[in-house]
Amino acid sequence: MSESEREEQEFRADFVRRFSEFWQSQGRPRAEGRIVGFLLVADREAVTADEIVEGAQVSRGSVSQSVRRLVDLGFVTLQEAPDRRSRLVSMDEDVWGGFLRNERGYLRQQRELARSALDRLPGLSPPSRTRLRNMYDYMTWLDDYHDTLLTHWEEYKARRDR
Repeated sequence: MSESEREEQEFRADFVRRFSEFWQSQGRPRAEGRIVGFLLVADREAVTADEIVEGAQVSRGSVSQSVRRLVDLGFVTLQEAPDRRSRLVSMDEDVWGGFLRNERGYLRQQRELARSALDRLPGLSPPSRTRLRNMYDYMTWLDDYHDTLLTHWEEYKARRDR
């Protein structure tokens, strides 16, 4: 292995480590962060579970469990591979725009949770009622604003790519 290849490999490992630290600081499992970090710098569009084990430095069990959660979050997808029994894991080139699109489900669930508390707990104190009303309104506002955010994101990418 040449010196530049070794340096590149070391940087990729450091990138995965640092990304997983940020991910974990947000309350997410470290293994998930290592997998997302690895996929961000993977040179292939889709990788095997074994490649994730090696590249992300996580256990095979962590790959299986984490990939399921990352699929649910919209960070990765599973692809059929005609020459393999197992599926390949891939990350969309615009995973962040996809994350923004998928975040709507979370916002709507949180909004409905606040609505149910406001409806079913009529004796709440004024401060509690205000907190829940702010929760409901924030989730509604942010959900409504997503269309604008997505439009601005697409415009930003178009300007960048010119």
